Amino acid sequence: MTGGSASPRRNVDVLLATIDLAGRRVLDVGCGDGALARLMAGQGAQVVGIECSPRQLAKARSAPATEAVTIVDGLAQALPVADLSVDVVVFFNSLHHVPAAFMDQALSEAARVLVAGGRLFVSEPLAEGDFFQLVRPVDDETEVRASAYKALRAADRHGLRMEEERVNLHPMRFDGLDAVRDRVVSANFERERLFADKEAELRAAFQRLGAADGTGRLFLQPTRINILRKAD
Repeated sequence: MTGGSASPRRNVDVLLATIDLAGRRVLDVGCGDGALARLMAGQGAQVVGIECSPRQLAKARSAPATEAVTIVDGLAQALPVADLSVDVVVFFNSLHHVPAAFMDQALSEAARVLVAGGRLFVSEPLAEGDFFQLVRPVDDETEVRASAYKALRAADRHGLRMEEERVNLHPMRFDGLDAVRDRVVSANFERERLFADKEAELRAAFQRLGAADGTGRLFLQPTRINILRKAD
């Protein structure tokens, strides 16, 4: 396992630089609006995006269709994918959204669908940094992020060997608080009420914690990136 010091870089750029996607069969677990799936398809991958949120599924399916991307309604802990059928599994800021009781099962499922020697790429935000402090009043994910890492560290029980771990500083720019609301609420619309109740507090924190960047604010989100390999 190798590591590296934190440096500002988009998480997606780390993915593209470390995983060879051309000609690969890729499973994007918790694909959200499908943007990452489409980007990976643009790199030559055949991608299946798995998503369980009706709101996010609607967004993903509203994008222009491409033969290289298939969006499927499904759960990480019960992947609707055949055994030994994909080369790469990606959890891009999504493992901590799996219910804690099912995180280990989700990693077991990733191992099941991967071919021997296949790679698992996991990007997870750390419970620290200015953006985390900004949204913590409505979205405190300290415990679930810790649970996700605990499950990941035990993934060798499923034949997934840790190859690399690094921390990256992912830049996040927002024109205003409304853009932050859209991002936070997209994963869990139950947070809308909390956001409305604390809007004044959040608006002040947005100005205080974000670095001025044109008309918006820039935040650096510390993110842990792990790359695992399925045993041959």
